[in-house]
Amino acid sequence: MSYLSKSILCVLVIVGMVGCTQEATNPTASESAEETMPESTEIESTAEPAPSPFRVIAYVTPNIVPETIRYDRLTHINYSFLIPNSDGTFANLKNGWKLKQIVTEAHAADVQVLISVGGWGWEKEFEAMAADDVSRALFVANLKDIVAEYQLDGADVDWEYPQAGESAANYLKLMQEIDAALPDKLITTAVVSHGSNAEGVPDETFEIFDFVNVMTYDDFNHGSMEQFETGLTYWLERGLPPEKLVIGLPFYSRPSGTPFSKIVERDPAAALLDRIDSNGSEEIYNGIPTIQQKTERALAEVGGVMFWTLDYDATGELSLLNAIDETVNGGN
Repeated sequence: MSYLSKSILCVLVIVGMVGCTQEATNPTASESAEETMPESTEIESTAEPAPSPFRVIAYVTPNIVPETIRYDRLTHINYSFLIPNSDGTFANLKNGWKLKQIVTEAHAADVQVLISVGGWGWEKEFEAMAADDVSRALFVANLKDIVAEYQLDGADVDWEYPQAGESAANYLKLMQEIDAALPDKLITTAVVSHGSNAEGVPDETFEIFDFVNVMTYDDFNHGSMEQFETGLTYWLERGLPPEKLVIGLPFYSRPSGTPFSKIVERDPAAALLDRIDSNGSEEIYNGIPTIQQKTERALAEVGGVMFWTLDYDATGELSLLNAIDETVNGGN
């Protein structure tokens, strides 16, 4: 998961002088070192393992214009969605040519690309598929083929929402089989922020997932700091390692689902707010200050942020992705 290249640290102590080399190329110096250093001398590294990079994950849809993607401000892209059928097959992937272009350009920028499977509204298909050994195996085999065909870095399984009991057991089986089929790929998932719809995700899956995308938006308290805090607390108390927790940010409003780009197009000043009046009704969303506040909390406590969806972002100074990047990297 790290983009840091491995380095070689060697210490050669010769009569109180310290030097660094990858390989002893001077036989005389090497022999001298062997004669000078006591046999019992041990050189221990005190360097701490490098932390995993903070993830900035963009969900994109087949409507995205690839040329607008700022790869330099992202670590991962989830192409959404690959739609499952109950028999283990998939619907045709929309705009597969865009995915191929995105993969090529993303990899050139050291950004990883995953296929996001499912999404809201496909519970029946997931339930039927995962409950049957044959259809579940076919699902896994087909997913493996798609990952290979598009040269993807992994799969993000967005099953909303497995329920406690048999459904959760089948969810676990599915994730275990995907993990076995794609041992060298990223396996991630999207989950709700908290509550009964989160209970169907078994704790046993935490060791399978490379990270978990927590959708801290889309309830009656859409994208609020309260929902953010509740989601953070719920999954950490469940035992999800903080470095695997990726917190979600909305790039749209509720109740209408208006993209942030449209909100600020009508009123640029709305970029600094979280609520506006629209034709007599209140639209709730996240403006730049709230996005930055959440990103700061995520930087301090968890493994990253994700957002739905990059398609909805504004451009230039009003961009929410820019706000994230300025918080994470100082805008560099």
